[in-house]
Amino acid sequence: MTTFTSTNPATGETLWTGEAAGPEQVSAALAVARTAFESWSVIPLDDRIAFVRAYKAALEANADALARAISQETGKPAWEGKQEAATMVAKIETSIKAQAERAGTREQGMAFGRAILRHRPHGVMAVLGPYNFPGHLPNGHIVPALLAGDTVVFKPSEETPWVGELMAQCWAEAGLPEGVFQVLQGGRDTGAALLDGHIDGLLFTGSAGAGAHFRRVFVDRPEVILALELGGNNPLIAWDGETQAIASIAVQSAFITSGQRCSCARRLIVPEGAAGDAIVEAVAAMADRLTIGAWDENPEPTFGPLISATAAANAHKAVAALIDKGAKVIRPFERIEGRSEAFVTPTILDVTGLDVPDVEIFAPVLQATRVPDFAAAIKAANDTAFGLSGGLISADETLWRRYADRARAGVLNWNRPTTGAAGTMPFGGLGASGNHRPSAYYAADYCAYPVASFEAGEVADLSGDIKGLKPA
Repeated sequence: MTTFTSTNPATGETLWTGEAAGPEQVSAALAVARTAFESWSVIPLDDRIAFVRAYKAALEANADALARAISQETGKPAWEGKQEAATMVAKIETSIKAQAERAGTREQGMAFGRAILRHRPHGVMAVLGPYNFPGHLPNGHIVPALLAGDTVVFKPSEETPWVGELMAQCWAEAGLPEGVFQVLQGGRDTGAALLDGHIDGLLFTGSAGAGAHFRRVFVDRPEVILALELGGNNPLIAWDGETQAIASIAVQSAFITSGQRCSCARRLIVPEGAAGDAIVEAVAAMADRLTIGAWDENPEPTFGPLISATAAANAHKAVAALIDKGAKVIRPFERIEGRSEAFVTPTILDVTGLDVPDVEIFAPVLQATRVPDFAAAIKAANDTAFGLSGGLISADETLWRRYADRARAGVLNWNRPTTGAAGTMPFGGLGASGNHRPSAYYAADYCAYPVASFEAGEVADLSGDIKGLKPA
């Protein structure tokens, strides 16, 4: 077994130490989950709802500890850790409602009896969690899966194992039957062993590169459900309006959570000329006003460090490559003196007219592009293999209708940050951003499959319905 640790990216302080699960442990956990599925899948839905609500009560009772762990392990400010913990609580009732609406039972009377739509669970679900929302995002897979009657084996990100352990404690407090929910800690090797095992579904939130790898891994295993919530090279068209207001939306789109949200705006598209210049200048000026600090600093900062020094180094390389291609620096991407190497400043680069890579830089990096007209803006926005989120800032509803009709994105916002989302709506993308299985309210769809039944209460002679049947 391999020992690994989790650290606070702001200070380097060790937060959690544990053992990575090896192939034998993974195999044993899957066997336990398979056995547990036989009984969990057939208990009444009301009983499963009761267990999930008991988990909600445990989350509420441990909210402060969970919020602190989220902030310490990810580097998020305390306000954002509290926000994520509260979102996890809210997910419970939303998921119960979604299950009833999207994966419930429906009956229709027929001449012979009745037609019934039911939903059945798939089996054993593997859930791989991300580090940017280590509680909220895996929670959005786990809760719907357990409501559906699936059992879950959860591997948290190796960057945020402590939050995963706290989630497991809350499920234990809820009194789940043995094997219904299990946590396996570890890195890539543990994840690979989990995917090689006998699973019925993979529910994953993470990078587009990892998602593409999983598609290849399961190309010959079509029986395994894949629900992939991936990243995006998301566009924000800022076309008209008061510049301060535009800047407030753009800054929240690009730099919230240190740019570590998959729905963050990566590309700012503005009109050529004085109007576009004013927008870019206003965004840069507001970016200068953002505060950056550790999770528990007072006053609370806007955002904290990236998840690790390695993540920061990779972002620095990506920014340097853009500058080598000719990008003009509007605001530089820099380390912060006296802080850990994971701390970086928000950067804005002008890449107008350049052929830049269509990649997601998971950091507070915004690339500005100037275009001659609105048709060119839509074309630039759609010039990506990704399709997660996008947005338009404009007071002109006609422009919004044009963009909304042509945009290819699963989350599309008007005069709101691209990061705006709700648990009562679907969340997911297309292209390199996902596989057409959005999560949030639609997670119920991929956690169960529909079964159509045509039922008659009596055994009736149907020989009269058989055309061409010879007399007896």
